[in-house]
Amino acid sequence: MDGRSSFSRIAAVLSSSEQTVARRYRRLREQGVIRVRGLRGPADGMLDWYVRVQVRPGAADSLAAALARRRDVSWVTITAGGTEVVCSTRPRTPGQRDALLLERLPRASPVTSLTAHAILHRYAGSGWNEWTAFDDPLDPEQTQELAAHRDPRPQGVVTNQIPGPDAARLTPADAALASALHEDGRATYAQLAAATRWSKGQVARRLASLFASGALYVDVEIATELLGFSAPALLWITVPPSELTAAAERIAAARESAFVAAVSGPANLHATVACRDPHHLHEFLVREVGALKAVHMVETSLMARRVKQAGSIMRGPRLPEP
Repeated sequence: MDGRSSFSRIAAVLSSSEQTVARRYRRLREQGVIRVRGLRGPADGMLDWYVRVQVRPGAADSLAAALARRRDVSWVTITAGGTEVVCSTRPRTPGQRDALLLERLPRASPVTSLTAHAILHRYAGSGWNEWTAFDDPLDPEQTQELAAHRDPRPQGVVTNQIPGPDAARLTPADAALASALHEDGRATYAQLAAATRWSKGQVARRLASLFASGALYVDVEIATELLGFSAPALLWITVPPSELTAAAERIAAARESAFVAAVSGPANLHATVACRDPHHLHEFLVREVGALKAVHMVETSLMARRVKQAGSIMRGPRLPEP
């Protein structure tokens, strides 16, 4: 759904009042449960990467903290067992990519090995097929009504399209706009105008162009553990290329899936899922992955601790206030 949907629109869909929706949103944000942020899409010609880093026992915390401080790293987790750190990086230049993947990580003393997986195609996450494993999710009619009033789907990060030559790109002049939206993805045009010293009309037009091209997009992050989903996991799945799309779409359609993508590397399909408990995770694996006859292998890594999520360094299980 659209992280910038107005409270009045959400209230109408939920048959509630605008004041109630706004109050509940503020409470969830104050409690560190939800955060709406504006994020930059991948730079032209650049890929996002998942990096699995094996480390010596006792070294995961310090390496994860160091990775979380990097601006080009948006997501960091330590898996169960404490000897693997997994991160997602969105380098802006080949030099930035190589500095992390070819120089700093391989030479770090705690690192024993690493595997880098380029994200080739998204099937869920980043604004598409979002995680919805709530006890009372929106019904199809409510989902359709909200979707009908959102901005057009952007290119790039969400739909896997390559923006055309005339598509809007971020420029140095957009720095204040991107920064303000990163702090609060629901910032009003008036607030963004104050941050940029532009008119509200200029802000609205520029945002529309950047959203349409995928240069910027709005991401809704949820601290799922605070909602009772205490068994998040990373799945690394191997299927024949001829079956990859069907397998990815099946897993992406599951309510437990937060992110699904075709990737390079030893496994060719990755999924991040959030389940309530080990029983729920087992049921998901049997129901969704087990139903895929083409799966050759699946590796399931339980997340022990999220250190950074969508650019926000976590405070325990909570998303920080901006």
